Amino acid sequence: MGKKFKWGIIGLGKIAALFAEDLPKTQNGVLHAVASRSLDKAKVFAQKHNAKHAYGDYHAILDSGELDAVYIATPHSRHYENAMMCLEAGVPVLCEKPFAINSTQLSKMVALAREKNVFLMEALWTRFLPHYIEVKQIVDSGVLGPVTSLKADFGFVANAQDHKRLFKKDLGGGALLDIGIYPIFASLSLLGTPDDIQAKATFGDTGVDTEVDISFRYGNDCEAVLHCSLLEDTPTQLVVVGERGTLTVGETARFHEPSNYILAIKDKQRKTSNFKYNCNGYQYEADEVERCVRDGLLESDLMPLDFSILLMSLLDKVRRKVGIHYLQHDV
Repeated sequence: MGKKFKWGIIGLGKIAALFAEDLPKTQNGVLHAVASRSLDKAKVFAQKHNAKHAYGDYHAILDSGELDAVYIATPHSRHYENAMMCLEAGVPVLCEKPFAINSTQLSKMVALAREKNVFLMEALWTRFLPHYIEVKQIVDSGVLGPVTSLKADFGFVANAQDHKRLFKKDLGGGALLDIGIYPIFASLSLLGTPDDIQAKATFGDTGVDTEVDISFRYGNDCEAVLHCSLLEDTPTQLVVVGERGTLTVGETARFHEPSNYILAIKDKQRKTSNFKYNCNGYQYEADEVERCVRDGLLESDLMPLDFSILLMSLLDKVRRKVGIHYLQHDV
């Protein structure tokens, strides 16, 4: 075992708890400090997850100077200010997806990280999961032949009582930023930047987008059909079809989380992967941050900042197509 890698967490909701549960399974990560706007909530979280320190103020977590990295798990609308605060303090940042509300915010985050020489990475956990790393290797290898289509979806039935944040525009709520980012990420990471974008959306009573349908065109021979919804449960699968075979992700679990894949090549036997995850899936992104910080890297080669900039630009373009606005955070 190496020297302990001390984590701080800002924002203590459900995803922060899952991240904290995985830290004992990382190479050297330990939860050192947590911060919430409620000191009582921070103390309860710290006790449950064995954190040394609990703070009722986001700035206070940086005062100790003992953190190796901070995981930001606040609502989307606060990612920018929280990340900028940590970067100004010189503390490496792992910020939950989406990185920010728009490209303007993200460009300032990246500029500050590069100016200060501080590590910064978007916590899009799917990119670091072993099954997805293999999925990308398969597509990149060309074994499927020229790709003719990609389909990816993510949908579940949300309600305002259990998923309050998703229905609040001032918090960056809605389907696109919260779950639509995954199908868009899949298309960008596997096929690259599209040549043309078409999209349409459905809006709920609070003004947030509840469903978004997206089409990315890649030349004349390939289309990515993407869908996200807060109104229905969908298979949450990723299917990549090439002239010589098909790759399916998400038959045993949703494609963006710890899962398996099935590779079917024409005239050959199907291959079903067998990944045995024993964690929530967040340990892999945490280990990547530790590796990068210990090696003196300012960004990850698996999830480089330029990729996150492209991803955010696609989200912005879809928003403009369908008329999604975030009030004071509008693009």
